[in-house]
Amino acid sequence: MKALSFRRFTALLRKEWLQMWRDPITLRFIIALPMMQLFLFAYAINTDPKHLPAGLLSVEHSKYERTLAAALRNTGYYDISMLASEAEAERGLAQGELLFVINIPTNFDHSVDRGEAPSILVDADATDPTAIGNATAALAALSSALDRDLPPVRQPQAPAPPFQFVLHARYNPEQLTVLNIVPGLICVVLLISTLLVTALSITRERERGTMENLLAMPMRPIEVMLAKIVPYVFVGYIQVALILAASALFFQLPVRGSVALLLVALGLFIASNLALGITFSTVAANQMQAIQFAQFTLLPSLLLSGFMFPFKGMPVWAQWAGEIIPATHAMRIARGLLLKGNRLPEILPELWPIALFALAAIMIAVWFYRETLD
Repeated sequence: MKALSFRRFTALLRKEWLQMWRDPITLRFIIALPMMQLFLFAYAINTDPKHLPAGLLSVEHSKYERTLAAALRNTGYYDISMLASEAEAERGLAQGELLFVINIPTNFDHSVDRGEAPSILVDADATDPTAIGNATAALAALSSALDRDLPPVRQPQAPAPPFQFVLHARYNPEQLTVLNIVPGLICVVLLISTLLVTALSITRERERGTMENLLAMPMRPIEVMLAKIVPYVFVGYIQVALILAASALFFQLPVRGSVALLLVALGLFIASNLALGITFSTVAANQMQAIQFAQFTLLPSLLLSGFMFPFKGMPVWAQWAGEIIPATHAMRIARGLLLKGNRLPEILPELWPIALFALAAIMIAVWFYRETLD
């Protein structure tokens, strides 16, 4: 057995050092990944979301209503907008444009002045209990919001509040976190499995030496891309079926919407992930780079999509970035179909961004596809 040689060690060390510097993409990822984690966790993640979209539904606009709306805004949790009808309120809740609908009953002022303690109904989108938890807790502090506006005859009698809030947790009455996590988990499993598998598809061909056979075939780049994507679409559907069956059996996940529509939407999401993976595979020089590209995509997809943290709690720039990610829209579709019973008109605004992303990814992959080994 040869003794340790410092000269041989330094020669190998120099070789590895030079090889590392000749791979600039890896060096960029080494710097970019921790910086992205730092800024995402420091600035984009917020477990106490504020300025949540809330609609105010009222028949008569009175002084008590104006006072109450101002008090809700002052909590910092509610961004109040006026609603014209109950249909508009239902549509806003179904599409996720509103997290709260505050319904002030008819003759609210007269009921307060007579000391009847009327109830104000608050419909809350409880598909994500974390997002609305602190906002609903803040309602308890608003029982004295009208004290200054009460007539003098009512002000001495202040042991009981002049009104009360009645919370109606929509879509998830028990506010179970598992009902929010499981639909999102379907999208996360599809994202990780399909993206990683296809990110290695073309680079694996190059490293195994089988790319020559593929290039010798009279096939266009788009045909190669589709041939590598289609088999994994069926694999993705098998994963969806298994997760849905297990979720319904073990976690009592409700399926209130159309399963066929869910499968179509998730099929489009699978296609977008596969197209992105093929893009990484064509751009990357080797499998290591392809995996790094995939890792660089997975982190913002998990953090900015609303899977782990409330989407409405993120700053505006993070929400804009999250809107680009297909996983954000896929999770809204899955939660809307499974928990809310949404139909095609409600999920259509989330479908076209996924389709546009998939189209852009496949066009980039075709553009970078090399028909020679040079």
